[in-house]
Amino acid sequence: MPRFLLAGGGTAGHVNPLLSTAQELVARGHDVAVLGTPGGLEADLVPRAGFELYPVERVPFPRRPGAAMFRFPGKLLGAIGAAGRAIDAVQADAVVGFGGYVSTPAYLAARRKKVPVIVHEGNARPGLANRLGARHAAAVAATFASTPLKGAVVTGLPLRAQITELADRLHDPFAGHELRVAARESWGWPADAPTLLVTGGSTGAASLNAATAAGVERLTAHGVHVLHLTGRGKAEGAERALADLPAERRGMYVVREYVHDMENAFAAADAVVCRAGAGMVCEVTALGLPAVYVPLPHGNGEQALNAQDAIEAGAATMLADADLNATSLELAVEPLVLDRRSQEAARSAAEGIGGSDGAQRLADLIERTVSR
Repeated sequence: MPRFLLAGGGTAGHVNPLLSTAQELVARGHDVAVLGTPGGLEADLVPRAGFELYPVERVPFPRRPGAAMFRFPGKLLGAIGAAGRAIDAVQADAVVGFGGYVSTPAYLAARRKKVPVIVHEGNARPGLANRLGARHAAAVAATFASTPLKGAVVTGLPLRAQITELADRLHDPFAGHELRVAARESWGWPADAPTLLVTGGSTGAASLNAATAAGVERLTAHGVHVLHLTGRGKAEGAERALADLPAERRGMYVVREYVHDMENAFAAADAVVCRAGAGMVCEVTALGLPAVYVPLPHGNGEQALNAQDAIEAGAATMLADADLNATSLELAVEPLVLDRRSQEAARSAAEGIGGSDGAQRLADLIERTVSR
């Protein structure tokens, strides 16, 4: 059976799809190892998942003239050498890259050794490493149809197994209903409670937190139950808003810094307010949940592009971070939570474009590529 070296890391946006793909390839009988940085999330998550990690030092491209510019060529050569040694140790039949600092040396080392490269781009706007790797790749996969990489095959994003399983259950009318009822009851809410999930991820999002805390009085007055995940160390404003609610409505607003069982939070929700990272967009869409996306206001604009397909399909709406406040949040979310017709239209649109089989589709492409 072919052996694969998967390269990527630094952020959850690279590591999670990599691990989902690795697990799918192993389930098909392949040998898999991972190339990653010693200081990124992968240094913890990859060994914990049972895969051997070959470390390569991160070599960011200098953005301005200076001493780092002169050190860059030597560091890059060292990283390429380390990646090449990993390819030899694994006896890799192909290198599969997911972007990030470690992917560039992996692509260059593979090209030197005439080992085929498969590139997977998670975002609608590709990063520098994957733009470079795609030029000479044997195959290119993309999460979004709008990703501007020549010859890219749309596979979707390889999702966590827990999300794939949850999507299958939620799409079953009977199992999905029972799951939603159980999830809401776990928060102390009625089975039919209109429920909004607000999350800025594990690090939180200050603007989402502020708008939710400011708007929760009116949301709960209109019957909306709110599960607010603030991020670690960022619950103070939400907790003040909770204390200010009338006693009879305090049970409708649950504030947590984070939850270990994110699938239960998703299962309880009628709609989600969140950032628009590729992973979040793909998970929410695969689950068939209507969404209000609030892209990060900085960076290269990739988050707004990630959400574009869902918005055009009618599965989501977008609010600019600068426009987010209690009133705009209320106007955006209440139709998705309180109006069953609007909610079902958005949910149907999400189910029409979202897929939970990204890992299987990418593994199919990898197998086809090495069997040529």
